[in-house]
Order: sequence, then C-alpha cells, then structure tokens
Amino acid sequence: MSEAGETGADAPRRPDRPGAIRPFLTAVMFYTRLPVPRWVGYSDELMTRSTRYFPAIGWLVGGLTAAVLWAAWHVFPTTIAAVLALAAGVLVTGGFHEDGFADVCDGFGGGTTRERTLAIMKDSRVGAFAVLGLILLFGLKVAALGALAGYGWSGLAAIVYAHVLSRWAVVTLIATGTYARDDLTSKVRPVARSISGGGLIVATLWLLPAVVWVWWQPFWLLAIPLAFLVRLAFGRWCARRLGGYTGDCLGALQQVLEVVTYLTCLGLAGAGL
Repeated sequence: MSEAGETGADAPRRPDRPGAIRPFLTAVMFYTRLPVPRWVGYSDELMTRSTRYFPAIGWLVGGLTAAVLWAAWHVFPTTIAAVLALAAGVLVTGGFHEDGFADVCDGFGGGTTRERTLAIMKDSRVGAFAVLGLILLFGLKVAALGALAGYGWSGLAAIVYAHVLSRWAVVTLIATGTYARDDLTSKVRPVARSISGGGLIVATLWLLPAVVWVWWQPFWLLAIPLAFLVRLAFGRWCARRLGGYTGDCLGALQQVLEVVTYLTCLGLAGAGL
C-alpha cells in the first residue's frame, strides 16, 4: 500500500490486467501480509472492488490455519497445535481483525456517547476491556481449534468454513449498512463503501464452495442462518450506538462470527448431528 504515492519515473509499471485479478490481489494485499506483485498498485476504486473477494481471503487464512493445525497435531499435544494454528492465522493477517475486535471492546465498553465511543475506538492505546476481550476470544479459539482437531478432516473443514462464512457475513453488513465515521481520510473508507449487487453475488459465490466443503455434515449448514442472525443483531447494535458501522466493527464481527461458527459446528457434532 505504500507504493500508492509513487509518481513519475519512480512509479512501478502497472499493466492493465484483465478480469478480477487486480481487485483480488488488492484484497490479498489489504487483508493479509502475503506479498503481491508491484504492478497491482493501489487506488480507492480497487479497494472498493476488492471487498467482494473478502470471503476468498477466508479460504487462504482458513486453509493455512487448518494446515498448520493438522501438521502440528501430529507432532505436539493438541493445545500446542491449536496455539500454533492460531498464531499462523494471526501472522498471515497481521492481527488485522483482532485489532478491530479489541477497539470495539474498548469503545463499546468504555464509551457512553457516540462521539466518545468513536474517539476511544480510534485511540491506539489498549484498555482493560480490550485486554479482557482478547483473552476470552483467544481462549475460545484455542479451545475450539483443539476440539475440532479431534474430528479429523471434518474439523479441518469446519475451520475453513468458519473463516469463509464469517467474512461473507461482513460483506453483507457493508452492503446494507451505513458507514459511521465522517472522517473521509480513514484508511478503510474505500472498503466501507456500499458494495454493488454484482459484488455481493461474487462474494456469495465464494461462500458456495464452503457449503459443499462441509456437505458430509449437513447440519453444520445451520451455522449460516445463525451467523446471519448474529450479524443482524450486531449491525443493529452498531447502528444504535454509532449510527452505523466502522472498520473496527467489521473486524470485530468477523472474529465473533468465526468463533460462533466453530461453536455451532462443535455443538452440533457433540449432539451427534
């Protein structure tokens, strides 16, 4: 993203690549720490179009998390394998969404007015609510990943499923919600623009393979309406507190829905479904 300001002779050549490759790679650049070619460049338009590929990022991050869990589980005790898998996911995203979750915990926990809540969420300092929230979040994730490891390939599929589904639900909030901040210089402002109907269809197409991915556990598909209900409740909560959502809210929602999907799959599997 630092290359966006290059001009003149110093600017890298940016060929007009066909199709969706540049928006997709822009999503990879923004949502992960994975390297992308310099010709991808940066623009607000690319950032806006990249939103539709957010569920595709779930395939990358979820796949890496599942792969590390599977490999580590054959060498280390389950808890250590779960921690290593969680660490891999955090490293590849740079803790991007966890940071948003922490800011929402601080802002919603300590703010009493819209202005105060937004100010706390923008503050780089970490408060008690953020610390407590992250402890509970990571504790649930480690426990869930460790439990899912015991279900073999089904458990690994659930991890990928959770990452894709949670990101798809975030896209639906962007499509129907209102961006709360008036600060147009916010780095997530292009992402927070309303997504087109075609973009929402593309995002949904990235979810459909995840549905097939867990076809042998059909009751796990109940995680989709449950995640959407949580998404609706969270969106209304943000609208009531802030007048809409922020980039931090989007990150927090992804984290919450990831855990909700893990717990839904584990609960259904525990019930024999």
